[in-house]
Amino acid sequence: MKTILLIGAGKSTTVLIDFLIAEAEINNWKFIIADTNLNQILLKTKASKFAEAVLLDINNETHRSKLIQKAHVVISMMPPDLHFLIAKDCVEYRKHLLTASYLDDKIKSLMDEISNRKLLFICEMGLDPGIDHMSAMKIIDEIKKNGGKITSFKSHCGGLVEPDSDNNPWHYKISWNPRNVLLAGQSGAVYKENNNIKKITYKNLFNCANAIEFKGLKNLAFYPNRDSLGYINTYKLPDASTFIRTTLRHIDFYKGWNAIVLAGLTNDTNCIDVSGLTFRNWSAPILPFCNEGNKSMLTFLGLFDADLTPITAKTSADILQYLLETKLKMEPTDKDMIAMMHEFEYELEGNIKKLKSCLIVKGEDNMHTAMAKTVGLPLGIAAKLILNETLQLKGLHIPTIKEIYIPVLHELKKEGICFTETVE
Repeated sequence: MKTILLIGAGKSTTVLIDFLIAEAEINNWKFIIADTNLNQILLKTKASKFAEAVLLDINNETHRSKLIQKAHVVISMMPPDLHFLIAKDCVEYRKHLLTASYLDDKIKSLMDEISNRKLLFICEMGLDPGIDHMSAMKIIDEIKKNGGKITSFKSHCGGLVEPDSDNNPWHYKISWNPRNVLLAGQSGAVYKENNNIKKITYKNLFNCANAIEFKGLKNLAFYPNRDSLGYINTYKLPDASTFIRTTLRHIDFYKGWNAIVLAGLTNDTNCIDVSGLTFRNWSAPILPFCNEGNKSMLTFLGLFDADLTPITAKTSADILQYLLETKLKMEPTDKDMIAMMHEFEYELEGNIKKLKSCLIVKGEDNMHTAMAKTVGLPLGIAAKLILNETLQLKGLHIPTIKEIYIPVLHELKKEGICFTETVE
């Protein structure tokens, strides 16, 4: 019996689990879900007989390897630094692997073994990265096929709160891994603009919100995301004068988050003593950055409360994560929203054209979120395509090639994830 193994059952897996339970029933596949929290799995599977819940300590090599040996396809939804443990086992036991995380140097070091063993590893198979790659490459390939020359490419994506659920001064709620929200941007950003390479440090990343027009949505702004330059050759756009990938937030978000970053409250490396430490004392470094524009936001987050910080916290980032999860949590009836937009400028037959491709996806509730849908479905669809042998590609990839993006985008459209394009 063909078997899919999902390792990790966190916030972004709800829709993925629903999808794979349905596919397991249709195709008579076995579906195993492994996590450190058995109740978390059972909450999402609703005791389905087509899903097997397994308790797993990912660092238990014996148990981990035995589980992986049972699978044909493994999906890792663990934190990025743990993918390599799983990847090594997948190579050892000849199993295909899918992740939604960025392709890193550790996974790249396995490239030859993956190819030699005729395996398929696809990384960056989520939303951003993932759907952004596939939807952008589809347009890029079409423009080039028609004889166009792309001169500018901008790609924006954000996990936001749906307007009807927007009831706090941050205009934001946690719909995915809170640690990733907290650490976003720590490596700074580098991109290409008008043939100039721009580098922005972490401390300068949030001090200038770049407003953007998005039809149907108000008050959005972006900040550059990681290293855009690394994707110029991947997207085959070496001649584009502008190339940038960004993250979207409400324009007010930057007022508060910039102060938090400048105060060093996102530090996750230096250990601190939390005994007797109040939120007010912990956040004291933010006072020079507190102003009329952000005070209500920082107060709402609990930075100036007299309560004691959580005793389990080891770093400043741990305390901040506690506040984010407590103050910006999604209530049961809250809905989130995904907004994505690609902006192209290209030359065709002597004319300059501008193309916008937009996606908006709204969640159903605080479990079946738009984030869970857009991160999980590409992974589930890819697993399905591998098992039914529609996708017979081998090697290490991200989803920027036609063999991957054409069938996956086709399936995503059936699930209501499709883009609206406008050309000027």
